[in-house]
Amino acid sequence: MFEVVIGLEVHVQLNTKSKLFCSCATSFAQLQNSNTCPVCLALPGALPVVNKEAVIKAMRFGYAIDADVNETSVFDRKSYFYPDSPMAYQITQFYKPILQNGKIKITADSGEEKIVTISEAHLEADAGKSMHEGSISKVDLNRAGTPLLEIVSAPDMRSSDEAVEYLKKLHSIVRYLDISDANMQEGSFRCDVNVSIRPKGQKEFGTRVEIKNINSFKFVKQAIEYEVERQIEAYEDGVYEEEIWQETRLFDSQKGETKSMRGKEDSADYRYFPDPDLRPLKVTQDMIEKAKEIPELPDQKVQRYTQELKLKKYDAEVITAQKELAQYFEELLECKIEPKNASTWLINELLGRLNKEGLDITQSKVSARVLGELISKIEDGTISGKGAKDVLDFMMENEQFDVNEIIEKLGLKQVSDDGAILAMIDEILAKNEDKVAEYKSGKEKLFGFFVGQVMKASRGSANPQKVNQLLKERLS
Repeated sequence: MFEVVIGLEVHVQLNTKSKLFCSCATSFAQLQNSNTCPVCLALPGALPVVNKEAVIKAMRFGYAIDADVNETSVFDRKSYFYPDSPMAYQITQFYKPILQNGKIKITADSGEEKIVTISEAHLEADAGKSMHEGSISKVDLNRAGTPLLEIVSAPDMRSSDEAVEYLKKLHSIVRYLDISDANMQEGSFRCDVNVSIRPKGQKEFGTRVEIKNINSFKFVKQAIEYEVERQIEAYEDGVYEEEIWQETRLFDSQKGETKSMRGKEDSADYRYFPDPDLRPLKVTQDMIEKAKEIPELPDQKVQRYTQELKLKKYDAEVITAQKELAQYFEELLECKIEPKNASTWLINELLGRLNKEGLDITQSKVSARVLGELISKIEDGTISGKGAKDVLDFMMENEQFDVNEIIEKLGLKQVSDDGAILAMIDEILAKNEDKVAEYKSGKEKLFGFFVGQVMKASRGSANPQKVNQLLKERLS
């Protein structure tokens, strides 16, 4: 039996308007090499100046995960030679990063709460982008110098499921903090996975393999599971030391497998040294106060929803997993409806319909105000729960959102008038005197028969609660 050991390095692109060391824009999908200047092109004599807003956003993340925020940190040069790095080095933080010793809570495979330690998070400048067209390669340096926060976890995860849950929680936190759009497709939230295996009970780690630049939760899971299987097979076949070596691999999402990219460098290979153009970064009290302006985060919302609103923990976690979903739920509550009804209709009904169409809450045509109005019509007895589902279906298909108009159009308004319902009840009981006698002699299961007959007579428009109440009074 083997134990899987996983650590993750996540690169989060900070959503500042300008780059980390110059005033060039960070906007996505601009004309190639248009957002560049002497600093990010590394022209002789150009000097970097640190982006204050990027530092505050990094600090805010640190305070959110209860990390040690270093009031003095240092920028270093990491030497490597790639076409997309015009400096032939990267400005990063190695010896003294801005954040250390944070923690993120996840649910372990055992079902118990588990803490994943954030060893460090450091600021660094992104590289450019290489583009390959047949035999020709080109470089776009628009992205060069974009501010990144590299978040490095300890090797605390023991399965692909734990790794994905950690990633989703991290993704959610940076979105709630509004320090990054964390768009995985555009590369502003990308992940390097470090995987090794060891026989259960062994303290020493096995050989660590890095899988580079994975941009979806699904692919992270697939890459880890493939790599674990590859390493276990090599171990069982007796070729572990020959086939598993410290290297960087890429994940082929088409084939669902990892493939070798290059040998993995050690820190000594990068020849780190303090950047001579940048003095130590010392944060001010004003920066600290701004960084501590933290909104209610997912874990805090879950606690509030379960304790104050009495939601089930699972429902609270579903709602808070996505910032926009939590905002939608908060807007529902402003409609003065029961939290449990708001949760049920959001998760089971609206999300169920959106998922079928491959949409998420940001693409919902039914606003929180409209859904809240619909739920209030159930609560005040205007329509039944079944009728409300018909109204929601009609909205999704027809893009008409006037709740009252749709209820009238579909003839779904419930009859709650006592006199009208009693007239139907009396007619049903008169037609079924034999069953009334059986009921009164102890055959109480017939009550459901009478309810069904009244609902049938009203074509489903009678208020079920009223029918039950009045029927009991008549039969007693």
